[in-house]
Amino acid sequence: MDKQGEKKQKNTQVTIAGVTFKNPVMTASGTFGSGMEYGEFVDLNRLGAVVTKGVASVPWTGNPTPRIAETYGGMLNAIGLQNPGVEVFIQRDLEFLKQFDTRVIVNVCGRTVEEYLAVAERLAGEAVDMLEINVSCPNVKEGAIAFGQSADALYDITSRIKKVAKQPVIMKLSPNVTDITEMAKAAEAAGADALSLINTITGMKIDIYRQKFVLANKTGGMSGPAIKPVAVRMVYQAANAVKIPIIGMGGIAGGEDAVEFMLAGATAVAVGAMNFVNPYATVETIEGIEDYMDKLQIADINSIIGLVK
Repeated sequence: MDKQGEKKQKNTQVTIAGVTFKNPVMTASGTFGSGMEYGEFVDLNRLGAVVTKGVASVPWTGNPTPRIAETYGGMLNAIGLQNPGVEVFIQRDLEFLKQFDTRVIVNVCGRTVEEYLAVAERLAGEAVDMLEINVSCPNVKEGAIAFGQSADALYDITSRIKKVAKQPVIMKLSPNVTDITEMAKAAEAAGADALSLINTITGMKIDIYRQKFVLANKTGGMSGPAIKPVAVRMVYQAANAVKIPIIGMGGIAGGEDAVEFMLAGATAVAVGAMNFVNPYATVETIEGIEDYMDKLQIADINSIIGLVK
């Protein structure tokens, strides 16, 4: 604090692909809807960005229930990217988000390359700051995860989306691969503007008394604090393999977790599963980062990005 007892001015702004965010904290796709459900808990103006739930070219019903299960230190989900389709999203969700002073990143999903392209083209003229391409959902049987598990397939879909997208493109990477750096390099080589990682880790839970799978889909994506060490490791590896910015996620519950990801090389972070546990998690993470900056007298949050080598 200075002589007047006020905290020194600090810069929490970060920039990714020419888009500046007021702070590095955003929501992880699929955990926050488009913010409508959280309006009474969270001032969306405080957030660096709202990352929407996955949006497809046509409505998806998702997987059969049950499709959520609690696990030690996290949760499994097999929602299957249920969504109303891009037209309803534009009319309802985007209209809602326009009233807030926050960046909007739309998560795009599809079963085929053509479906991804259709959404990217449809959003070209809309009030959207960036596109996050979900090629890594483990719960879509049609094969979306294959795009995120094959370097060649990832290169192909990234390069094709870049040709039609008007907004910067973030490729969301799957942790369910042998070498995350190979995937990161493929996306970068194909023209991706940024990467986000990690998506959920494929897991399973069995009810020993019913002697049946807990999820109707048998497997689901595991998220929550239990996966954070894996996520930090992969963000570190990717950040040291590519030159494009990285949005880190995976088990972030507060400011200290977010700082850990940034020290590993993330330019921004996304809060996911913890939104279900604590609807204030995003704002508390922002405040935690600010407290950390005060304690260590850090004037610019950008100075800690990738500091640990």
